[in-house]
Amino acid sequence: MFTGIVRERGRVVSFADGGLVVESALEPGIGDSVSVDGICLTVTGREDGRLFFDVMEETLARGKPFGDEVNLEPALRAGEPLGGHYVQGHVDGVGRVRSAERGGDVRLTVEAPPEILRYCVEKGSITVEGVSLTIAELDQDSFTVALVAHTLEVTTLGALRPGDAVNLEADVLAKYVERLLPGR
Repeated sequence: MFTGIVRERGRVVSFADGGLVVESALEPGIGDSVSVDGICLTVTGREDGRLFFDVMEETLARGKPFGDEVNLEPALRAGEPLGGHYVQGHVDGVGRVRSAERGGDVRLTVEAPPEILRYCVEKGSITVEGVSLTIAELDQDSFTVALVAHTLEVTTLGALRPGDAVNLEADVLAKYVERLLPGR
C-alpha cells in the first residue's frame, strides 16, 4: 500500500529483458515494495545506490514505458501518516496529457479511458505517475488537476508536455463501492 506522496525522483540506469535498474537514495530491503511511476515493484537487489526490480509482462502491457526519471515511493509502514490517499500501485491504464497550462500553478489536463473516468469525481483522488492528486475538473473524456510548486519540484510531473503518456490509478475505494452495490 502507498499514499501517492513521492519521496524521491530516481534515474533509470537500464531497462532490458524485464529487469529495471534505478539510481536511488532510498534504502528498502530485498523483497520490499516500491512504487515506480505508480507501479508497485518488488526490490530484488540493492547495490551502490541502485535498486533492482523484475518487471512482469502484465506491467509492460498495462503501463507506459519507463522514462529517464521516475517517481519513487517506498511502501507505507504501519503507523506512518497517510498524506495522500490509498494507492495500490496497480496501474489501471494509461492516459495522455492534453495540456499543461502554466500560471500561479500548473493545471494539467489528462485524457483518460472511460474505465478510469467512471471512478473519477471532482475533488476526488486520482494517481498520476504515482502521485496522489485531487481532481479539480472533470469532463467526458478528461480530468484536470492543479499542481503546486512543491509537487512540480519533487516529482516528474513538471516535465510533462502535451501528448505524453502517464500511468493512472483510479481510487480503489470507488472500485470497491461499485462492486458492493446491489444488482451488480
